[in-house]
Amino acid sequence: MEAVTNGIYYEPLLLLAGAVIAVPLFKKLGLGTILGYLAAGVAIGPVARLIADGEELLHVAELGVVLLLFIIGLELNPSRLWAMRRDIFGLGLVQVTVTGAVLALIGYFALGFSASAAVVAGFGLALSSTAFAVQTLEEQGSLNQRFGQTAFSVLLFQDLAIAPFLVVVPLLSPGGEGADAFSGADFAIALACIVALIAAGRYLLNPLFRIIASTGAREAMVAAALLVVLGSATLLQIAGLSMALGAFVAGVLLADSSFRHELTADIEPFRGVLLGLFFMAIGLSLNLDVVIESWVIVLAAVPVLMLVKALVLYGLCRLFSTEHDDAVRVAALLPQGGEFGFVLFTAASAALIFPAATASLLTAVVTLSMAATPLSVRLGTYLTSAEEPDEMDESFDGAGADVLMIGFSRFGQVASQILLAGGSDVTIIDHSATRVRAVEKFGFRIYFGDGRRKDVLEAAGIRRARLVALCTNDQRTTDAIVDLIRSEYPQVKLYVRSYDRAHTLSLRTRGVDYEIRETVESALMFGRKSLEALGADEDLARAVADDVRKRDEERLALQAVDGWYAGQDKMHVRPVTPEPLVKPAREARRLNRATEDAES
Repeated sequence: MEAVTNGIYYEPLLLLAGAVIAVPLFKKLGLGTILGYLAAGVAIGPVARLIADGEELLHVAELGVVLLLFIIGLELNPSRLWAMRRDIFGLGLVQVTVTGAVLALIGYFALGFSASAAVVAGFGLALSSTAFAVQTLEEQGSLNQRFGQTAFSVLLFQDLAIAPFLVVVPLLSPGGEGADAFSGADFAIALACIVALIAAGRYLLNPLFRIIASTGAREAMVAAALLVVLGSATLLQIAGLSMALGAFVAGVLLADSSFRHELTADIEPFRGVLLGLFFMAIGLSLNLDVVIESWVIVLAAVPVLMLVKALVLYGLCRLFSTEHDDAVRVAALLPQGGEFGFVLFTAASAALIFPAATASLLTAVVTLSMAATPLSVRLGTYLTSAEEPDEMDESFDGAGADVLMIGFSRFGQVASQILLAGGSDVTIIDHSATRVRAVEKFGFRIYFGDGRRKDVLEAAGIRRARLVALCTNDQRTTDAIVDLIRSEYPQVKLYVRSYDRAHTLSLRTRGVDYEIRETVESALMFGRKSLEALGADEDLARAVADDVRKRDEERLALQAVDGWYAGQDKMHVRPVTPEPLVKPAREARRLNRATEDAES
């Protein structure tokens, strides 16, 4: 009971409850999980004052960022990292330098900071949040896209830059106190730590994991994974670098390891919990008193900071030959302050470069800029140019054949080979100019056109066609073409690629001559081959697959009785209780007996 009142269980329960309530709510509203964690932290800490030691919690929660960087490192082997060197040491360096200088000048001339205070504030605010940006990229599935890689390269250089920034802070202290803080011995220690980490990654870690894996002790593998991450992070922290950078380097060194996927699986649960805790701790540590007292400054500083950083990022990305849309996305993703700014401002306050109140104000600006990041990302999507369809002239010279195929994606390409190999003449139309250009050089009679237009169908020779093979890969497009053809050309045979079971039932109500779900036959073949690999002979596997196909068709027929479904929502498909599948052993005996009887 005393442990509860002392907060050992009380605070974790509050944080878990806040996350469970806020995160799904914000996700449902389309605001993202990060903003949900932040809101929960603000509600529990500064608003309700249920937890008062948010800054202490932040130090623990930063392990989430450390684990995140380790997992990212596992995805970037050294050769891939080397390929990113131009963005890391080119764009990253220029971004930090230019953004820091611009913000320092604003602080010096507009806010009246001293020169040293302006430099620390400017370059501290030039850093962006690795945790926010990478989490956003992961949620979008954009980390491996071009703009995602560019943004990550900038963030990686910023993580590298925090070490020299911390070295410079004592030099800027009034009177130059601490000018000898970084000696030759410190440099030697830093270099030794980096060399030791690289050597351990190359020669020790793989044998270590191999030995532990051979014991079969799952919990030992998890412990070893955590030991590697935290050990490498601590080693580079001793070297005067950031813990996150140490974990990232360890991940890169293990990126080619055969244990990479298992390491990711072991670390991922801890990463998710601690990263969520990190965002909540940012909300907990927000000093509402400072925000309220200086609300005018904060309201002005946050948009100015984000606008300046976004404009500089966009301009520099364009200077480094990044396309407009990617440059906008990078600028919208990285305009916030970063978690390392907290460290820098605390160090500057301790060195008497500016008072603690200024450090609190800068921390509040960084925190609120983080909270505004999901909004800036959403704004960036509106500033990117809508993808204009690639057009080309419609010309149907020589069109007209026994088969008119509409849509030439992967499904249509495979189906056309059967028709052509069987001696049929095929005319193909597709609405992707890129695809038309790509395949026409291989000798296909393919034309650019939209199958939803009657004039295009006429020009493509639909009145001559004995069969229309509709292979489009969008359900609404398919339905529109089916309705047009059934209305205007009822005599033509219509064979259609179906999207799923519900679409199949819908197409049958439209009177198509034949339809097939795009994955059903490949799935049946996959299951059949898998059965053979488990020891069943080929005839038995084929018979089982045929039986499953027959049962599936029977269920479809039941669902289609009396026109049930008729194109309605999938939830309105008539419920059918299918005949239970026969147990494999029993079915195998039946089929074997049938085979023996046939042979005798």
